[in-house]
Amino acid sequence: MNPTVDRVTQRIIERSRAWRLDYLTRMQALKNSSPQRGTLSCGNLAHGFAACEQGDKDTLKLMNRANVAIVSAYNDMLSAHQPYASFPDVIRKAARGMGSMAQFAGGTPAMCDGVTQGQPGMELSLFSRDTIAMSTAVSLSHNMFDATLLLGICDKIVPGLLIGALSFGYLPTILVPAGPMPSGLPNKEKQRIRQLHAEGKIGKEELLEAESKSYHSPGTCTFYGTANSNQLLVEVMGLHLPGSAFVNPGTPLREQLTRVSTEQVIRLSKPQGGTLGLGDMVDEKSIVNALVALLVTGGSTNHTLHWVAIARAAGVIIDWNDYAELSSVVPSMTRIYPNGEADINAFHDAGGTPFLIRELLSHGYLHNDVQTVMGFGLERYTRGPALKNGELTWQPAPAKSLDPSVLSSAAKPFSEGGGLKVLNGNLGRGVIKVSAVAPQHHKVQAPAVVFNDQNELKAAFDAGELNRDCVVVVRFQGPKANGMPELHKLTPYLGVLQDRGFQVALVTDGRMSGASGKVPAAIHVYPEALTGGALAKVRDGDVISLNAGTGSLELLLDEQVLASREPVKPNLAASHHGHGRELFGWMRRSTSSPEQGASVFWNYDNETDI
Repeated sequence: MNPTVDRVTQRIIERSRAWRLDYLTRMQALKNSSPQRGTLSCGNLAHGFAACEQGDKDTLKLMNRANVAIVSAYNDMLSAHQPYASFPDVIRKAARGMGSMAQFAGGTPAMCDGVTQGQPGMELSLFSRDTIAMSTAVSLSHNMFDATLLLGICDKIVPGLLIGALSFGYLPTILVPAGPMPSGLPNKEKQRIRQLHAEGKIGKEELLEAESKSYHSPGTCTFYGTANSNQLLVEVMGLHLPGSAFVNPGTPLREQLTRVSTEQVIRLSKPQGGTLGLGDMVDEKSIVNALVALLVTGGSTNHTLHWVAIARAAGVIIDWNDYAELSSVVPSMTRIYPNGEADINAFHDAGGTPFLIRELLSHGYLHNDVQTVMGFGLERYTRGPALKNGELTWQPAPAKSLDPSVLSSAAKPFSEGGGLKVLNGNLGRGVIKVSAVAPQHHKVQAPAVVFNDQNELKAAFDAGELNRDCVVVVRFQGPKANGMPELHKLTPYLGVLQDRGFQVALVTDGRMSGASGKVPAAIHVYPEALTGGALAKVRDGDVISLNAGTGSLELLLDEQVLASREPVKPNLAASHHGHGRELFGWMRRSTSSPEQGASVFWNYDNETDI
């Protein structure tokens, strides 16, 4: 193992020892009493299979046959999830073929951040993760099941499904992807057209035409944002079938992967002699593997929140220092938009996750000694799926990348570091992704232009007030203020300013996610402005220094002057009511800090459940 990867892993193991032991003890107690439906009364069981066909009822009466829970985030508005409409029938047929059965245990919400960007609904996005976790727990609470298939892809959805399923971590669990849409309008061209619209050089009709050519069919969006980062990380954790993350929907291979996922989770179930559940597979080493995969691919900054929360659900405690230390030694091996011009289909065609995993294993960046849904050892994930005479087979990853401009070797990476930095200073603590930021923009020192609402920035841009070197501060965007929305709406304007030759940066207590591109952005800054963070004291014209190289985020102001300033107290009522936001006040009040996962479930400071 790379010594830094090994050192970080051992530190996490030691830090997590008490929480992990408690978690495994609880899961073992549940495992000992499974199959859970064996403890149900006759009335309970009769309710549980009342709507089933007689053959399925007979199967469920037998405690030596598996019942697979299907938990799905299907809806037909979200392009990535629309393909899931047909999956339950495929799963049921495959389960019956194994002498077992599957029941649709429950559905979870699935919102599309692409639809809600810049809209009121975006302020529910982060909280949808913990809502999905609770929905997953409710779905599995009937104690009818021996295994679980999780159907979800995007943003907060996969983290929510995993957090909820880890409460039932004694059950073997496989995540079933649906795949990305085929390539459409290149992402670089989409970005160019967005910037032209921001400058008023083209109208809404031309913009919509470009967007429709980019987002054009069922499947995940093809840029490397949170959704596709989810899929890659989950596969590197061994929770998918190997090589299945980026197979397009609606293909014979995609259907076979769903069928075989069903068969495999049944083989892992206790009635089939299985002994390991999801909680055994999501451990300290698999979490480190996920972080390494995130960093070497320049994945979504959302996962500095989400994987903290997923890890905590399994009794594993990680923090941003772990990310930063790993990032300092792992290579940067992909060029997928916004970190390059290619899309996720090009990455898959170049060798995809099997090639990436093999390279990282061979250079000691990933732990091989982990449990996966395919058995012990991550080397099983160095093969990709293919169809031969209609049957699923596994082929070794190519010896060399099939497109070195998209996917490099570990020996000759695009750069030596993973591109994620932690920032500290008198403005607080945050993160910055620099994998898509040109080196000349890694350090910005300029006067602040302060906004309390992201919508204020457009007016300032249109008025020409930002045509200068500046650090744009968008504050009161943290989880307690308004749910910590992603601020993608800012990206075209900031990109235009940079293209005009200005030194520009963003500092915010909000999120940017896959939109963290060529403009340096200090995000997730905490303490957030609403809770006394120094961001609430910044004034227009104050000089801010952001230095990704040294990891500093400083307001260049005498500390006594800063301490004497009264923080701004904005009226946030407009973000607390309407569009369902009034229902989430308890989440805003209860959420933990970004470095603790921005979760309503755990409070590390008190070491108690909320």
